[in-house]
Amino acid sequence: MKKYRNKIKVSYDADADVLALEQAGAAKIDHAQELGTMVVHFTKSGAPVLVEILEAAKTFGKGTKPLQKFAEAAFA
Repeated sequence: MKKYRNKIKVSYDADADVLALEQAGAAKIDHAQELGTMVVHFTKSGAPVLVEILEAAKTFGKGTKPLQKFAEAAFA
C-alpha cells in the first residue's frame, strides 16, 4: 500500500478486482452506500473515508500498471 502526500492510502486487490482509496487515520466507518460500481464508506457524521471501486480493471484497464498510474496521478 502506498501513501501519498495528502494522506490517502491506495490499494488494489487483484483477486477481487477492487481499487480502494482510504483516508489515512480516518474515523470509524459507520455506514456505506453503493453507487454503481463504487462503494463509499462514511463516518457517523457523514464524512467519506473510504471509496472502493469495484470491477476496477474494466474502468482502468487490465493489469496493475494502469491502476498504479491512476493512483499516482490522482493522489501525488
